[in-house]
Amino acid sequence: MIYAGIDVAKDKHDCLIVDSNGKSLSKVFTITNNNYSEIGNPKECFDELFVNLRTHSKDLSEIKVGLEATGHYSDNLLEFLIANDLPTTVINPLHTNLYRKGLSLRKTKTDKVDAHSIVTMLRTESLEPYSHSSYHIRELKSLTRYRFTLVQDCARLKTSFARLCVILFPELEKLVPSLHMASVYALLCELPNARAISECHLTRLTNLLSKASKGRYGKDKAIEIRNAAKDSIGSYSQVKSLELQQTIQLIQTMENQIAQTEARINPIVDNLHSPIMTIPGIGYRMAAIIIAETGNFASFDNAEKVLAFAGLEPSVYQSGQLTSTHAKMVKRGSKYLRYALFNATKYVCHWDPGFGQYLARKRAEGKAYNVAVSHAAKKLTRVIFHLVKTNQPFVSQA
Repeated sequence: MIYAGIDVAKDKHDCLIVDSNGKSLSKVFTITNNNYSEIGNPKECFDELFVNLRTHSKDLSEIKVGLEATGHYSDNLLEFLIANDLPTTVINPLHTNLYRKGLSLRKTKTDKVDAHSIVTMLRTESLEPYSHSSYHIRELKSLTRYRFTLVQDCARLKTSFARLCVILFPELEKLVPSLHMASVYALLCELPNARAISECHLTRLTNLLSKASKGRYGKDKAIEIRNAAKDSIGSYSQVKSLELQQTIQLIQTMENQIAQTEARINPIVDNLHSPIMTIPGIGYRMAAIIIAETGNFASFDNAEKVLAFAGLEPSVYQSGQLTSTHAKMVKRGSKYLRYALFNATKYVCHWDPGFGQYLARKRAEGKAYNVAVSHAAKKLTRVIFHLVKTNQPFVSQA
């Protein structure tokens, strides 16, 4: 068996290759991750690594490659290794750090030492290889976190849009079910203040509203909005009007980006065939985050570790004879997983009678709504963990 340990950095990666006895088959060599490096071209270096490994073993199954999960710096190299069918293990840097300290009492940390630690871990420890399903989950994690950021940015823009509406046409909010409608966006994108709407020809205003609302609004609504605009106390600021128009355009762009991202997420979730999707109330968005953040629960031995990772476990304070009786959630770990579990629980409690009854019992005990939901979230986490580990569909307990 041939083992290759790679210490990943931003601009370069140091690699050490050894045999099953730990004997070095070559000196530690460096491959670049930067086109402007003096070492050479990254593609050529990656190819050289592959050739170097093949010279020691023609059978790829007899090769094991290990590298640290150092953010996005390892993405290109990892993709190359997987594409060339090289069995690869991605190791947590904290694990490597603790292992290195256990090998020696000296406080020595260099790239070559790290490469040696990684290759020794490959030889002596049972580490799960990175699989094609791991690659899909990694892609899913990138997509769900990107969508999460887009949704937050879009929410901030919508808050700004509502603020500008209050300045430019405060009466409009009482005339429509919501400011965040296609018809309202179309109206204010073309006529961005009360004066512009009041001076608009009725036929043009009617056609604008009718087209944007797909026939829901007609002449009557146009008259109502124009009359309100004539008596409006809204500002006629040209600067604010321009800001409003551009904010609408940004919201529409972001909503389109969110839709495109979701279109990439859904097929990946379908291909994973996760039993999470059999739980009433959990759709693609929440299921995708839960699967991505937990790595489909591959590295968790029990549900309590998942709760700890999500920051849903209660904090404990004890000193001497004092033990806190008002423990709160620690709220550490993955904020994305905590968000998904908490929101998924609300939907599940609505659609599944068993969880609905459980939430009602907690409320009857006098617990606040969010506290009761957190209890239900812990129960849901344990159910999800069991379903994934046993690959069984959800069965309601009502």
